[in-house]
Amino acid sequence: MKAFKATSADYDARIFSFREKDWTVSLTLLNGREHIKLDLGNYQRGKLKGRVPTSAQLCKHRDGSYYIHVQLKDETPEPIEAKKVIGVDLGRRDIAVTSEGDKWDGKQIQQVRDRFSKVRASLQAKASKGTRATRRRARQILQRLSGRERRFQQWLNHNISKAIILSALEHDAIIAIEDLTGIRDRTNQRPRNKTERRRSNSWAFFQLRMFLSYKSLKYGVELVAVNPAYTSQNCHVCYHIGLRSDKRFKCGNCGWHGDADLNGSFNIANLGAVVSRLRGSDTLSCDVQGYQKPPASAVG
Repeated sequence: MKAFKATSADYDARIFSFREKDWTVSLTLLNGREHIKLDLGNYQRGKLKGRVPTSAQLCKHRDGSYYIHVQLKDETPEPIEAKKVIGVDLGRRDIAVTSEGDKWDGKQIQQVRDRFSKVRASLQAKASKGTRATRRRARQILQRLSGRERRFQQWLNHNISKAIILSALEHDAIIAIEDLTGIRDRTNQRPRNKTERRRSNSWAFFQLRMFLSYKSLKYGVELVAVNPAYTSQNCHVCYHIGLRSDKRFKCGNCGWHGDADLNGSFNIANLGAVVSRLRGSDTLSCDVQGYQKPPASAVG
């Protein structure tokens, strides 16, 4: 029978304290109270300077070393007075496209994922056959590579989310994103090859949304999630269903054409303006008199 081995312990103000003058923490352990010297970098020292944290978590990491995760609490600022909405269209080819014209290409992260996938497959094959030394070496390399792809994705999502938040602060804007809850289950029901299924399931859009959520609270930017239905098919100018072909969009009613993801971000911004009550829902109506619906095969 397998037993659970705890690798972390939570501390509150009764059994944890931080002392800035000598950069130590006092922890209650099994053998009593211990004062432990912290090994901190300049970034951590700057965050802790002048603060009185009241909680922490003692963790044993995979390398066998112990780390203390000191938790800091801040009061959220008052939301900024918004004058507009920035829509953010999320996707795989372009990770994010905003209605301000900012774009983050997903080609780099896809190449990284594909490379790691090939390396893992090769090492896993070697770890299951070959000599004892070969199997041991393959397992060691797999352990060393573990987490590299995740850390790269996390670093990229941090940079994208911060850039979007700073853009909202610059323009005094609300951020509107698509509510993509359950999209992985829906896309997995479609017939796709193994490579496309892996690429879709490794798409960390939920992590990007979480980063946007906590950064928006930190900087006082309002974040709203809107229904993604038809945001990639409707024209943001006249709200009629247009023609989408790969990355291009063309409206057969008003003639607007351009980048499909940019058009989607405009639609998300329009919906966000309605949800946040910056403007009324009547602005999303369209005149259907004399409109010829495009053939079903052309609707994306």
